[in-house]
Amino acid sequence: MKIGHYIKLAAVTTALLFNPAWASAAGAADVATILAGMAKDPDAREAAIEAGSKTATFCANCHGQSGVSAIPDVPNLAAQHPAYLLRQIESFVSGDRKNPFMEGLMKALSPDERAQLVLYYTTRTPPAAAQSDAALVAAGGKAYASLCAQCHGADGHGNAQVPRLAGQQEKYLRVSLKRYLTMSGERIYPPMTAQVTKLGEPRIDAVVAYLRSLP
Repeated sequence: MKIGHYIKLAAVTTALLFNPAWASAAGAADVATILAGMAKDPDAREAAIEAGSKTATFCANCHGQSGVSAIPDVPNLAAQHPAYLLRQIESFVSGDRKNPFMEGLMKALSPDERAQLVLYYTTRTPPAAAQSDAALVAAGGKAYASLCAQCHGADGHGNAQVPRLAGQQEKYLRVSLKRYLTMSGERIYPPMTAQVTKLGEPRIDAVVAYLRSLP
């Protein structure tokens, strides 16, 4: 990313953090309840998605306006399960998930804005499947079926508890798996560490290639 993008993102974050209306609203309502209410009202849902597209402007430089990132180590958000994506946002708000920029940005958004952002990204179209070495994909598919599919699904689309991995960014997948393997602390989830330990570092590239090949 160009340095100008980082400067712009820093300016946006500063502006958000010092917006009294947003700061005072943070944590004042249950975001899940807001989302549930939107699900029952189609008009409210469409309005929320439109509002979420505007909030997503603050995220577009990294995650892409439609949730498909152009940066290799930044994840795609398009088509993630709303409950999963909401939990990640709340993890940044609580500090359970570590990333200084993301923690600051998510804390600056009101509960309504978080709900709108979730709805917007989870209704976007995911990226197309990527081509890779057939032998590597086949090897990765075997490892994935054995160690990962039970939670992430045979299609890699995830659910309310675990993320969609199909079509995810290559470098992001690789870095995330190695972080679980080495227990570096950015994300802590013992079941993932246990499975990635069984996988072993030599098979990470194969699993990544397989996941990238999934539609």
